Amino acid sequence: MPATTIDHKGTPVAIGDPVRVLDITLDPDLDEDELIMFEDMVGAVCEVERIDPDGTAWVALWWNGDEGTLTTQVGLSPAQMARV
Repeated sequence: MPATTIDHKGTPVAIGDPVRVLDITLDPDLDEDELIMFEDMVGAVCEVERIDPDGTAWVALWWNGDEGTLTTQVGLSPAQMARV
């Protein structure tokens, strides 16, 4: 598993680095609540939790919802994130 990947400008990104979510590839089968949570991640700054062998950086965002604390995780390609 690589320790780094790159962002949309080619800047190195490592586990623990903060990145701004620029775009997300949405699954068309998401229900409306899930869709809203993912769409709200665009523009958010999140910490990289892991990096897959293909360079996908995984981030999570925590929410306070009616059912308690919720988390949304998404894998970002280099074009979908900016190191901050």
